[in-house]
Amino acid sequence: MPLLPRRFERLRTVLDRRMADLTVVLEAVDKPHNLSAILRSCDAVGVLEAHAVSLAGRPRTFNSTAQGSQKWVPLRDHGSITAVLQQLRQRGFRIYGTHLGTAAVDYRQCDFTGPTAFVLGAEKWGLSAAAAAMVDQALFIPMGGMVQSLNVSVAAAVLLFEALRQRQAAGRVPEAGEGLEPDLYRRTLFEWAYPDVARWCQRTGRDYPALDGDGNLLEELPRDVKLRC
Repeated sequence: MPLLPRRFERLRTVLDRRMADLTVVLEAVDKPHNLSAILRSCDAVGVLEAHAVSLAGRPRTFNSTAQGSQKWVPLRDHGSITAVLQQLRQRGFRIYGTHLGTAAVDYRQCDFTGPTAFVLGAEKWGLSAAAAAMVDQALFIPMGGMVQSLNVSVAAAVLLFEALRQRQAAGRVPEAGEGLEPDLYRRTLFEWAYPDVARWCQRTGRDYPALDGDGNLLEELPRDVKLRC
């Protein structure tokens, strides 16, 4: 079925507000409910992509809590927590870890208006020693009850929406795609609009076809590929 103009406009409107400089890193967070809820919060806030370092041998699954968010917020896999945090630091991210300790500060005292990565660990163990050693600032969410921590998906939502609140107050929430580099914006929009064609282009080493203002393909494709559109 051809892409309807109103559908294309909806995709473009959502992508216009995506932020490439806000992300989460999940260390050993493998429960389907938690993964699904975190990606749903990422989508709601405008996070472009998330990152994960999973336990060996744990297949990744999502449940209905995600509401399809995993289609719009890709979860990038990494072999080690050290590797992903080094990559993010090289890209200019400031790394905040949910980790109780003498150096931890109330999350509301932190500035999340710049490139920000939140590192969250599994509820049972928290962050590994390697992850805790690499954060720029440890933080905590104050608790008034008997339990000392929130569910990891709830903690992620609290932090992400605080980052959004701060950016809104500072006038730093993108409205017209300025949160992504132009080439990344074009590629992501095409992948959202034509995922099957995008996969075909990736397999064959082709550039993505250009789109017109209504989202129509401006290149004649092979018949078998056109049937996927």
